[in-house]
Amino acid sequence: MSNTRFATAIHIMTLLAKVPQEWLTSDWIAGSINVNPVIVRKELGELRQAGLITSKLGKDGGTRLSKNAEEIKISEIYAAVKNNEVLGRKNQNPNPACPVGKEINSHLSILFDQTDALVKDFLGDKSLQEFTDQF
Repeated sequence: MSNTRFATAIHIMTLLAKVPQEWLTSDWIAGSINVNPVIVRKELGELRQAGLITSKLGKDGGTRLSKNAEEIKISEIYAAVKNNEVLGRKNQNPNPACPVGKEINSHLSILFDQTDALVKDFLGDKSLQEFTDQF
């Protein structure tokens, strides 16, 4: 489970929150994260689709927050980039003849849903501004 999407998204959003009136380029953001700009652009697309950022094309283009950092919840960022279960994936092809194998995925679904709810509850109403103020 080496998924860094949430960490990358929080990094992006924190950078944008530090300079809310500036348009930051994906290349500049990638330099801070020390990743390929393609990775940043992928996450920017998800954050844009969630309505958390806005982008402008052209020579003076870039990205910035679509609303104040106080209005953006960490849980919203998590939801925007979450693409798999917190605990990983379920077993792909368990043995249907096995008493455990035939039921494991239904029980894992419940466990995964409960864990995801705990993460969302923990993140709760913490704002991006609260997180950003640490820097």
